[in-house]
Amino acid sequence: MFTYLMKLSLLLLLSVLVGVQCAYFYDCEDTPTLGKVQSIKVTNCDSNEPDSKCRLKRGTNITFDLTFKTDVESDTLKAVVHGVILGEEKSFKLPNDNGCVDCGITCPITKDSVQTYSTDLAIQKWYPKVSVDVKWELQNKEGKDIWCVIIPAKLA
Repeated sequence: MFTYLMKLSLLLLLSVLVGVQCAYFYDCEDTPTLGKVQSIKVTNCDSNEPDSKCRLKRGTNITFDLTFKTDVESDTLKAVVHGVILGEEKSFKLPNDNGCVDCGITCPITKDSVQTYSTDLAIQKWYPKVSVDVKWELQNKEGKDIWCVIIPAKLA
């Protein structure tokens, strides 16, 4: 009986781990930020590619979770996303760019608080099969970045 429960527990744990992967990312080098990223998780991100890109399958949904510590107070937040292809940034419209509504954060945020920004995003079937750097920012009302990350991705 004990062996059966151990196997069942291991199977459940592996099921969860397969569905949620930590994405490879790096901070935006040219952008000063008012906070510090602690972790990122992207569901349905297969980062086993040799080039460490997050492989996103078209026609699926992802959940993007980013935990950060803020160095400032802010009563409003805005999420901004760009796709960077061949060095050129293209703006990407999010279904909800309000960082204070339906994303796990309650505003105002206070200095030194740890927050987790979470949003769901559809990877449309009609998106082209390309490699893209996803530049994701969360900005305060002055347009200054609380955090800015780049996630190398490949749409498949």
